[in-house]
Amino acid sequence: MTSDSDFQSSGGPLLEVTDLVKHFPIKSGLLIDREVDQVRAVDGVSFTVNKGETLGLVGESGSGKSTTCRVVLQLLKPTSGSVKFEGREIAGMGRRELRPLRREMQMIFQDPYASLNPRKRVGQIVGDQLKVQKVASGKELRARVEGLLERVGLSPEHFNRFPHEFSGGQRQRIGIARALALEPKLVFCDEPVSALDVSIQAQIVNLLDDLQDEMGLTYVFVAHDIGVVRHISDRIAVMNHGKIVETGEADQVCEHPRDEYTKKLLAAVPIPDPRESAIRRRERVGRPS
Repeated sequence: MTSDSDFQSSGGPLLEVTDLVKHFPIKSGLLIDREVDQVRAVDGVSFTVNKGETLGLVGESGSGKSTTCRVVLQLLKPTSGSVKFEGREIAGMGRRELRPLRREMQMIFQDPYASLNPRKRVGQIVGDQLKVQKVASGKELRARVEGLLERVGLSPEHFNRFPHEFSGGQRQRIGIARALALEPKLVFCDEPVSALDVSIQAQIVNLLDDLQDEMGLTYVFVAHDIGVVRHISDRIAVMNHGKIVETGEADQVCEHPRDEYTKKLLAAVPIPDPRESAIRRRERVGRPS
C-alpha cells in the first residue's frame, strides 16, 4: 500500500479516475422485474486531478457530471472502473474502510436549500461530523465551528440559528463550512453557484478561490456554465452523454475548442452585445450566416 510520504515524493496526481462506468438498470414487469435496458450515466470516464489545482467538469444537465462525482466519492458504487486517491484504490471499498477517507474528500452540494437539514441548527450541521470522526467535542468543537463560520464570511453568532433564517448565499456558505470542517484535501463542488443570483455567484466563486489559497485545497468544480468554470479552473474536462469529449488547459479549451459540443457550450455563454453574440454563435457553431 502506498503511504502518504511515498505519494508526496513521487509527485503523482491526488486523484486518478480510469475507465469509470456507472449504469443504471431500466426494469419492466408487473410481477417480476426484468432488466430491459440501461441508462449509461457514466460511460468510460478517465481523468486525473493534481494536488492544489482545480479541474472544471463542464457539460449540460444530464451529461453525467454529478453522477461522476458521486461515484468517485463512493456515494454510488461504480459498475466498473478504477478510482485511486493518493495512489490507493478506493473503488469497491466497504463503509468501514471508507470512513477515514471521508475526512480527505468532501462535497459542496448544488442546492443550498435542500442540502441543509431544516431541523438542525448551524452548529450541528457543521459540527456533527467533527463528533462522528472524534476530532473535537464540547467547547473545542464550538470554537472550531465558530472559526469556520468566520472563515466563510458568516458570524459566530449564527451558531444557534436554523437554515430557514438565512439567504441562499448564506446557506451555501454554511455548506462550504461543513465541507471544510474536517480539513479535506479534495473538495467536489457540485454546481455550487447555479442556484444563486449572479452577484452572489461571484462572491461564492471568489470565496472558494481564497479558501483554496489559504488551505491548499484541490477542487473538482462541476458546472454547466463554461464561463464560470473558466474563471476558477486550471484545466477543463467537457462531458457529454456520460463521456469526456475534450480536456485541456482552461484557456486552451475556451479559446481553441476542438470538439463541436465544446463549441456549442461556448456559444451559449451570454455576452452583453447581441450583435457580437450572434456573430460568435455563427462562428463557433458553424451555422451559415
